[in-house]
Amino acid sequence: MEIAALIPSFGNLAFTIVAFVVALSIIIAVHEFGHYIVGRWSGIRAEVFSLGFGPVLASRVDRRGTRWQVAILPLGGYVKFLGDQDAASSPDSEAMASLDAKERRASMHGAPLWARTITVMAGPAFNFALSFALFAVLFMFRGVAADPVTVDHLYPLPEMEAHDLRGGDVILAINGASVPGADGFGEFAAGLEVAPELTFTVLRGGRELEVIGPWLYPPIVSATTPASAAANAGLMRGDVIVSVNGMEIHDFDALRQAVTASDGEQVALEVWREGRGSHTVHLTPTQFDLPTPDGGFETRWLIGVTGALAFDPAIVTPMPGEALAYGLEQVQFIIRSSLSGVYHMVAGDISTCNLSGPIGIAEVSGQAASQGWFTFVWFIALLSTAIGLINLFPIPVLDGGHLVFHAWEAVTGRPPNDRLTRLLMTGGLLLLLALMAFAIGNDIVCP
Repeated sequence: MEIAALIPSFGNLAFTIVAFVVALSIIIAVHEFGHYIVGRWSGIRAEVFSLGFGPVLASRVDRRGTRWQVAILPLGGYVKFLGDQDAASSPDSEAMASLDAKERRASMHGAPLWARTITVMAGPAFNFALSFALFAVLFMFRGVAADPVTVDHLYPLPEMEAHDLRGGDVILAINGASVPGADGFGEFAAGLEVAPELTFTVLRGGRELEVIGPWLYPPIVSATTPASAAANAGLMRGDVIVSVNGMEIHDFDALRQAVTASDGEQVALEVWREGRGSHTVHLTPTQFDLPTPDGGFETRWLIGVTGALAFDPAIVTPMPGEALAYGLEQVQFIIRSSLSGVYHMVAGDISTCNLSGPIGIAEVSGQAASQGWFTFVWFIALLSTAIGLINLFPIPVLDGGHLVFHAWEAVTGRPPNDRLTRLLMTGGLLLLLALMAFAIGNDIVCP
């Protein structure tokens, strides 16, 4: 990606920056509050709670003596506890030496090992909890398909006048085969032979009817991935891909196959949009490494569109237990996929372009926000898990590095000496800066 191409792809630059700052600030605030509240609960005194780094924009001191502040650079945050030398929680030897026994117990480096350990772990744990809660709420809001499967709303299609399927129809059978419940509908639909039209047996107004309806998975755009080729080309929810490079298609899988066959070459899509008719867009697929069920990755060419049924099914609000299970499942999936991605990236199995920096994340933030609050909140939930996981990596200056120090202390009975700690902290900081520079380079160079 050329540097000059970055700004136009942002659309409204100010909107992108605001979306990025809002997303990051929420995640950082929750992370640092985890450190703060668990530290306070375990008897460790916080001196500074900061959102951002650098010059302070605003601050106030509470009755416990903690200074709450907002700094100018919103790319992180920190809690400085009693006895910390800096934002990375390096021990301040001189300050520690001047503390009495009671104050030493209230310091980060004089408190019992258990108190320090749970305080460090609380930041990532709160990130995971935020993701878990947001995914569960989103699942509750989105709902699940009603049982039996009932048509709520049909997507407009070019040949809509030929179809008799309507909103409110309860689907009993398709092409003579009885339809299972909502849970098994996807598998049932995948077993049908592709055809432009299907015969539906439906219950309508208490009467059983046979009507003609569309193929269940036409090439409809249900959503676009933020910052993808499709999003940048202006494709919208409800668009129908009529043809690819002049070849007419009737099935979403045919669209997927055509994009894969392009091998990264530009494709011409004829797009039909209700109220506008057909128009042609040209876009270039991007290569992605996608996680597979067995824990590996497969490389595919994608344009960044999600398909959908030809109709939106009627939905019901799921039980709280279902929503909580979904939230947990999503967090676990992101963690597994991320760890697998790091492993395969280090092994050279997948491209290092999968590592995005602040520019790439900001671009995705802006596009997620532009697609509506649901997509933006989903993005925040995903990013919160990613940031929580990264903080657990065993790199000094990160929470995971501190946990390694604590493990050393638990085994040997004493913490690493100050000189070694400072050396490792400096090395960890340099490593993080190098990774950040590499990721920013990816944002600029990678497509």
